[in-house]
Amino acid sequence: MSTKVVPGQLVAAADASEVAREAAARIARAIRYALDRGGTASAALSGGNTPRDAYSILAHEPDIDWSRVDLFWVDERSAPPTDDRSNYRWAKATLLDVAPIPASHVHRMPADAPDPEAAARGYERLLEEKLSRDDDGVPTFDVIVLGVGEDGHTASLFPGETTVEIADRFVVAVPAGPGREARMTITAPLIEHARSVLVIATGTGKRDALERVWAIQGDLRKTPARVIRACRGGVTWVIDKAAGGLTE
Repeated sequence: MSTKVVPGQLVAAADASEVAREAAARIARAIRYALDRGGTASAALSGGNTPRDAYSILAHEPDIDWSRVDLFWVDERSAPPTDDRSNYRWAKATLLDVAPIPASHVHRMPADAPDPEAAARGYERLLEEKLSRDDDGVPTFDVIVLGVGEDGHTASLFPGETTVEIADRFVVAVPAGPGREARMTITAPLIEHARSVLVIATGTGKRDALERVWAIQGDLRKTPARVIRACRGGVTWVIDKAAGGLTE
């Protein structure tokens, strides 16, 4: 019997550039579907080099009415919006400054606020106001873009910390840790209740983490990206062959 099961659909591309193209197409598809279904769409963006390339392509995708799309962030570092470390900064350069997205529809995660906990509460209220709720009363994104770190984290849910187990909050401040600055992140309920989740991973460094996420059994606190296994909506993994251990 297999010891691993990939939850959802697996798309293995040749390389990172092909991953970016495939990811952009699938984000666009989820947005168009939401617009057709309900008239509006919501997306939560992650940082990273490959998502950045995907956003550059997404900015030129045809037939997206950006005036009806609200953009949010999965997580953010405690850095100014103009800093190279900022997830917002790179989404702005690749997507927000290119596609005709109204500024009022762009909702930056203020992780650099003087009071991070108050800022997290404020972002949580924003999500509760802007997003529709599912039958369980959870605010629901139409599409969330996630990555998986080499240590098995996703969003800013890190190994060895209890953040991944939070069930009564939608956004929390994440204190600085060893070699890591303070951050802000959405929590597991928002990931689990999203209508569509797109996970992007490239490079051999992600192989072990993906294996631990896909294993039938595992420790959520040691590999927080296993939270994706509990997603109720559609999950698509867009990876390159190196990340999937498919190279010769």
